[in-house]
Amino acid sequence: MLTIELAADTIPPVTTTDTIQQAIDRMVEYRVRHLPVVNDHQFIGLLTENDITEPDHNLPVSSLPHLHVNTFVYQEQHVYDVVRMFYEHQLTLVPVLDAAKNYTGVVSLNAMNAYFAEITAIAQPGGVIVLEISNKENSMSQMAQIVESDNAQILSSYVRPFTDSTRLEVTLKLNKQDISSINAAFLRYGYDVKATFNHNHGNDDSLNRYESFMNYLNI
Repeated sequence: MLTIELAADTIPPVTTTDTIQQAIDRMVEYRVRHLPVVNDHQFIGLLTENDITEPDHNLPVSSLPHLHVNTFVYQEQHVYDVVRMFYEHQLTLVPVLDAAKNYTGVVSLNAMNAYFAEITAIAQPGGVIVLEISNKENSMSQMAQIVESDNAQILSSYVRPFTDSTRLEVTLKLNKQDISSINAAFLRYGYDVKATFNHNHGNDDSLNRYESFMNYLNI
């Protein structure tokens, strides 16, 4: 998915002639700690809450000494670049520009959360299997073959590396609720099954794991 598919103009930017107080009020209104500064569709920079050090809030935004001019993504970049921007800069929104550096909107945390909920199949019924493997064993084709041999499919998967280790945690969301036989198959093939979860009337732990993943991204 490209960034342009998530970008929206739901949070209005401020201009350099707007007052600092207007910027603060807008941050409070939209519950964000960052705002794009835009003059006539031209992206000037990103204003952060921590950069508002001027005690006179009647002064224009242009009076602030620092704006983050490189904190944005282009609309043709992959959504994963937006995730990286959220993570590296601890943002509450990411400005999106076109090829001419014209401002086209922002990606909000809500849009990012909805995207991850969709690609991880949070709302879909099914079981979850968590494996711990070495990076040499990271063969998705083999895992898929084990799952599909039980007339099931992998709806989503993601990998979490361990710090200073060659081990990986692989989480598989499946389209089958009773995954006991699939679990047994992974054990027969020598996989280390760390946990399994069955989706039953909304009690699937995948939502908790999704929220943990978002915390892992620190956004």
